[in-house]
Amino acid sequence: MYHVKEAFYSLQGEGARTGRASVFCRFSGCNLWSGREQDRAQAACRFCDTDFIGTDGQHGGRFATAEALADHLAALWPAEGGVATPYVVFTGGEPLLQLDESLIEAMHARGFEVAVETNGTLPAPAGIDWLCVSPKAATPLVITEGDELKLVYPQPEALPERFSEFAFRHFFLQPMDTAVLGDDTSHLDATLAYCLAHPQWRLSLQTHKITGID
Repeated sequence: MYHVKEAFYSLQGEGARTGRASVFCRFSGCNLWSGREQDRAQAACRFCDTDFIGTDGQHGGRFATAEALADHLAALWPAEGGVATPYVVFTGGEPLLQLDESLIEAMHARGFEVAVETNGTLPAPAGIDWLCVSPKAATPLVITEGDELKLVYPQPEALPERFSEFAFRHFFLQPMDTAVLGDDTSHLDATLAYCLAHPQWRLSLQTHKITGID
């Protein structure tokens, strides 16, 4: 059984594939925070701004089989997609609590390229085409290689130097949005300064928030 908070079609807003048309599948649940405000202060990840509780979001629900969920997600890709390769991004919460080889294979069978954004604390199943790891605080990583490491910055317990020797193709710093914590401080200047001083790292902005798209 797969528990999906929401699924929708939009443009990728962050990282190396910013602007790419994508079907997003947000799984319910996370291993670093319950999603409940009363637990935020004790969570391993305290700055999350995502609702991943339940299955009541847009196109959310419970799916008994990989085939059923794959059909559900494939239907969100535009019928007149042209020559573009269909692309699905599994996210959360923490998608690796639920994503498995059966679902990856089912998406591949429908012509989709499969991307995942994970906190990196759980092993990844085989077959993922684009693997993005976004480390959180002091949590230990079991995934230390992939396509993209996207670090929300600054995190006192997750300094960029800790990850700079990992085997990723792309390294991104993304300014932390602290509005969810009641803090309006912008971290953009600090992120720009770090990227300029350490050119291994590239700037990632949340363009979906800047443009107002879903």
